[in-house]
Amino acid sequence: MKIHLIGIGGIGISALAQYYLVNGHEVSGSDLTNSKIIEKLKRDGAEIEVGFQQAEHIPEAVDRVIYSLAISKNNSELKRAKQLQEVSSQLEILSYPQALGKLTKENFTIAVSGTHGKSTTTAMLALILIEAGFDPTVFLGTKLNEFGGTNFRKGESQYLLIEADEYKAAFLNYSPQIIVLTNIEKDHLDFYKDINQIIETFKQYVDCLPESGSLIYNQKDKNIEKLRKEGNKKIKEEIGFSLDQEIVQDLKKILKVPGEYNIENALAAVDTADVLKIPREISLRALSKYQGAWRRFEKKRVKMGEQSLTLINDFAHHPTELKAFLGAVKESAFPGQKIWVVFQPHQNQRTLSLQEDFIQVIGTLARLDSPCFYELIITDIYDVPGREKKEVQEKINTQKLIEAINETSVIYLPLNKVKKYLKTKIQDNDILAIVGAGDIYKWGQDNFI
Repeated sequence: MKIHLIGIGGIGISALAQYYLVNGHEVSGSDLTNSKIIEKLKRDGAEIEVGFQQAEHIPEAVDRVIYSLAISKNNSELKRAKQLQEVSSQLEILSYPQALGKLTKENFTIAVSGTHGKSTTTAMLALILIEAGFDPTVFLGTKLNEFGGTNFRKGESQYLLIEADEYKAAFLNYSPQIIVLTNIEKDHLDFYKDINQIIETFKQYVDCLPESGSLIYNQKDKNIEKLRKEGNKKIKEEIGFSLDQEIVQDLKKILKVPGEYNIENALAAVDTADVLKIPREISLRALSKYQGAWRRFEKKRVKMGEQSLTLINDFAHHPTELKAFLGAVKESAFPGQKIWVVFQPHQNQRTLSLQEDFIQVIGTLARLDSPCFYELIITDIYDVPGREKKEVQEKINTQKLIEAINETSVIYLPLNKVKKYLKTKIQDNDILAIVGAGDIYKWGQDNFI
């Protein structure tokens, strides 16, 4: 089969491209910018055009065209695909979640969902399933060293483990037998009206479980409790993350990644493994080997000028994630170490919708009676292609956010001036935390910044 993927470099759709490649299909694709993910796909045999997307990129004899949800309806390649479909009724045009949804119907699917913690929980559960001999196929929303630095693993069994995103209600396309639900909060308010619509959409998703299905959920999350009370679907079992203090203590002893939120992620993975009759000792053994995922508290030693420091790189872009991440950074600091934080807000609509939450989280951090947090630098908001509206951009920017926070230890700098500024101030053995879901992660690609 000849398959073309528009937006092939996206963290989800690129995993699907890898799936097609390892299954012998002819894969082509396009994306606006190059990346390590695209370079790997090319090495694996995909034909990819990078730059302005054009109609002629669509192969004439294509059998299936798959597009990222980030793609505009006016995309020239998507328009061309629809023209070709009028001539050939055999041509399929699917969104990424629709294409992945077809695979979930053909396999025993475990879907991990929630506002936060999806990638880490999926990665942890993947390692447990592999350790237990389940040999799953895995679609992951981040890159994992255990997968050779990629976001996909091909297994030979019936088990399919996926990270199921709620953006644009994508997860309603999936047919899982097990749903793992980490938490529900306000997010993606460029698509959802409010938290009530978000909860209602999650309820529709959970109600898609078959009667033989299982829901593993966070007992402490109030919005999940609201969902469960309003839901009327009868499924085989609902299991709240274990509150057994013995397993919590065991996890605290073995986990190499810090933060209470990672304890919760591990609990979700362990309880899912319990449903699959995997012995606890196997789950704990697998979790003891977990080293963390790309841009999830990714830590290494780097040089900045003549100074040697610890760089911690994280994907957090929601106020709750930012608070949890910075708490984990503080936990990992040694006495006498100063912590510098560079935060790149992600998307104007998210920043505007959650502005008060960001002000509260960052303001509280700045006022902490703790000598370790030294300065927090906020850069310009990262514009997400295809998701920004001019009227929103006019209402919010980093300077307005910092004025509202009104703390002297929180400052604004354009991203291209941050390194020069830090080089004049940072000291040997300090900690530099870079956080955000945009392009700030590129700082973490080299050992000298």
